[in-house]
Amino acid sequence: MRLAPLSLLILLAGLALGVQANDVLVVSSEQSPAYQEATEAVVAELARREVVPLPLSELPAYSGPGPRLYVALGTEACSQLGNRPLTAPVLCTLLPRSSFERVLRDSGRRAGASFSALYLNQPLGRQLDLVRLALPQAKRIGVLWGADSVANEAALEAAAQARSLRVVGVSVRPEEPVFAGLKKILDESDVLLALADPQIYNSNSIQNILLTSFRAQVPMLAFSPAYVRAGALMAVHSTPRQIGQQAGVMARGVLQGQPLGQPQFPLQFDVSVNEHVARSLGLRLDAGNLAERLRRLERGS
Repeated sequence: MRLAPLSLLILLAGLALGVQANDVLVVSSEQSPAYQEATEAVVAELARREVVPLPLSELPAYSGPGPRLYVALGTEACSQLGNRPLTAPVLCTLLPRSSFERVLRDSGRRAGASFSALYLNQPLGRQLDLVRLALPQAKRIGVLWGADSVANEAALEAAAQARSLRVVGVSVRPEEPVFAGLKKILDESDVLLALADPQIYNSNSIQNILLTSFRAQVPMLAFSPAYVRAGALMAVHSTPRQIGQQAGVMARGVLQGQPLGQPQFPLQFDVSVNEHVARSLGLRLDAGNLAERLRRLERGS
């Protein structure tokens, strides 16, 4: 289903209810199923509010009333809205932290009440807690640092130290091959922590990285269920629906007079496990059980 007709139906319904038109304009970088799922979750979370979905391609021609809040889905929508002189605040989501920070640099904006984000990334502590739950013997966390991910180095070191873990990191310059650094990581680590960084993990490199780590018997904790299907041991991740629900909660707060505040990480998450890889490593892991234990740990119960 295309989003433009959906936006028309929602607009007509809002007018029929006497609701102020255009509380929220959801601008989507793509019209893929993941983006539609996130959009539908935002709309559902903001029931009885006027939420208008709009493909980014239709934004230049949009002539409707200005919203009280923009929700930008994806990096391109965030970037385009970030470079417009808008009076309403902008909440960016379905993008990694590094992409949002690049938008801040390019646009000259600062994160806060008028321009903020709900990251796609998981908190580093959550990823390390999953390692401790699934692989209690693993103490050395291998990381390949690229141009985007290296900003997390100090935070990961602190989070690891707080959990009695040690980070084994190798920086890879853009002109360098990944695999020299990967060999050092695999020789000295118990688990490979993959952080979202297109310089390191991309369609050209991921299969070779997964195959090399599998042969070395060093499991990968990935950031995407697609990587788990491709051969990573496990991943902690948030679905588009979960992201959309949380974005809807944040949007509702803005409509009730609260400021956006600083960027947030996802609150809801799932765990994926590649059972074939787990068996090859002599492990029996249950994704649902790991996710529930991780949630209990975060609740302190």
